[in-house]
Amino acid sequence: MKKMEEYVRSIPDFPEPGIIFRDVTSVLQDPDGLKLAVDSMIGLLDGVDFDIVAGTESRGFMFGMPIAYKLGKAFIPVRKKGKLPCETISTEYALEYGTAEIEMHKDAVKPGQKVVLVDDLIATGGTLEASVRLIEQLGGEVVKVILLMELAGLKGREKLAGYEVASVISYEGK
Repeated sequence: MKKMEEYVRSIPDFPEPGIIFRDVTSVLQDPDGLKLAVDSMIGLLDGVDFDIVAGTESRGFMFGMPIAYKLGKAFIPVRKKGKLPCETISTEYALEYGTAEIEMHKDAVKPGQKVVLVDDLIATGGTLEASVRLIEQLGGEVVKVILLMELAGLKGREKLAGYEVASVISYEGK
């Protein structure tokens, strides 16, 4: 059986020279790769007590949904501003060039619920940090953050200090 790293396509010099882009679509396109990715992420939750899986737009949806389904948990989306139809809460966060805003339905998490936050990748950690703020604003407790991939050289974990963070694959570079 192939290792998870073998399913991830690495594209040199994208989006700019010197960067190696870690492409998750090659994982999604292979049935064995997708199964291994979801099963490996579920393995990161052994012994974790939680109520809800939250996934960040959009690749956090792709991995969070099958995890929630397989474990019999609820799933809530963390979306880009303006995409949710009911009353929402939102927060702004910094990007490399500017800012972005994400939101959740105001009734997505009830006080005291334990939440696992899922995304495909952590780079600088801005989106995940903002997602944690939203969950906590609603009274939820983030008990773990799980990821398929981590770009350790970008130090995204530093923004999540104090939270348990686990990734299936960690790349040392950026």
